[in-house]
Amino acid sequence: MLEQQPLVLLVDDEEDLCTLMQISLSRMGIQTHIAYRLEQAKKLLLEHRYDACLTDLNLPDGNGLQLVEWINQHFSALPVAVLTAYGNMDIAVAALKAGAFDFVSKPINQKHLEQLLQKALNKPLENLSYSTHGLEQKLLIGQSLPIQQLRVTLNKIARSQAPVFITGESGTGKEVIANLVHRLSNRNDGPFIAINCGAIPTELMESELFGHKKGSFTGATQDKQGLIQSAHGGSLFLDEIAELPLSMQVKLLRAVQEKRIRPVGSDAEVDVDFRVISASHQDLELLVQQGRFRQDLFFRIHVMDLVIPPLRERGDDILLLAHHFIDKISQEWGTPPKPLTERAKDFLLHQYYPGNVRELRNIMERAITLSDDEKIDLPHLQSAPLRYASVSSLADQQAQPNLSAGGLVSSKKLPEEGLELYLENIEKDILLNALNLTHWNRTLAAKKLGMSFRSLRYRLKKFGLDTDEE
Repeated sequence: MLEQQPLVLLVDDEEDLCTLMQISLSRMGIQTHIAYRLEQAKKLLLEHRYDACLTDLNLPDGNGLQLVEWINQHFSALPVAVLTAYGNMDIAVAALKAGAFDFVSKPINQKHLEQLLQKALNKPLENLSYSTHGLEQKLLIGQSLPIQQLRVTLNKIARSQAPVFITGESGTGKEVIANLVHRLSNRNDGPFIAINCGAIPTELMESELFGHKKGSFTGATQDKQGLIQSAHGGSLFLDEIAELPLSMQVKLLRAVQEKRIRPVGSDAEVDVDFRVISASHQDLELLVQQGRFRQDLFFRIHVMDLVIPPLRERGDDILLLAHHFIDKISQEWGTPPKPLTERAKDFLLHQYYPGNVRELRNIMERAITLSDDEKIDLPHLQSAPLRYASVSSLADQQAQPNLSAGGLVSSKKLPEEGLELYLENIEKDILLNALNLTHWNRTLAAKKLGMSFRSLRYRLKKFGLDTDEE
């Protein structure tokens, strides 16, 4: 039995363009119907079952955004893309916010059109049934209201090609959520490329992102494909995007808008098909106001928002995650899992968790290591190291030394080694915790601690923690 051809609805009042597109899609094995007016399109949508819709913005009796909104109300699973005038990114972003699957610029680039329709016709996981696909247990554990709301937003985002911007404190799992967006989308059969923008040295950033040609600079002994091109057909995750220098922000904006890149030392541009997902724990709007982040790039990547709640706002999810980490760590270590005592559970539920989910995993890992009993009890948790959100939290911790896992040295234990050495040890712990939270990215650690990079480096040298690596 022959497989049925996909059916696509073209909505445009330019008859010549519709005929040209119809011929192009026919060569791709796609059957098409044509509507020249908004009302005609609605009538056809009610009479036939389409696999995708492609609409122009300007129609004799309305506009494409109205059709996008109508389709989202009546046929929410139908991917609809919008034709926009070349360079009209404001309209393109508006279409994506209205629920469009994607957009194609006029004059139409045949390759971009084919890539768009291939993604539109590659159906995402039906209804995002987490329990059926096992994704909830792997990537999105929890039943709290914030997590349920996050799932609802993911349902909407998965049907689109729109850029996604993820906000959340350090350690909340932004890369995990970005990966989930990718896996639940039409691009799930393509690569997921994750980049920490704060971890790439400035002088290597252009080569790392865009690639380079052999001989383009000293040390370029062969052609190298950039990370953006590696994401072709899939999703590109830019973590800590606020760390990108302004010069790279300009180049990234062009790559996102035009889906083309130019490797360093190359005369030719390369077409790249990718969905951009970005994240930051910083306030990008404030950085835009300060002139440290480009406004045009901000609007281009800030189409779909995902806000990840901090762990302290997730209630009993803390215990679900704790049990998950116990099972996972025990499996990795080949040891039987240990249950939590009631007072251990109560302790975990009342922590602040400046390091969020990442901190909880570290606490459970240390507790499992320290526990020689059949259960994990309060002493095993209290000996876990404290993660600071910033230096300013030091005063709070000194006032209430036992509020967080481990705390500082109890106020009952006056420093036997002398006050100066005692304070130096506290300072060293704070520095180490900030470095661990930022994966030893010293630039990020300095910002987290509210000090200059030079000041941080001085302190690292003071405690013998400095290295030659950037």
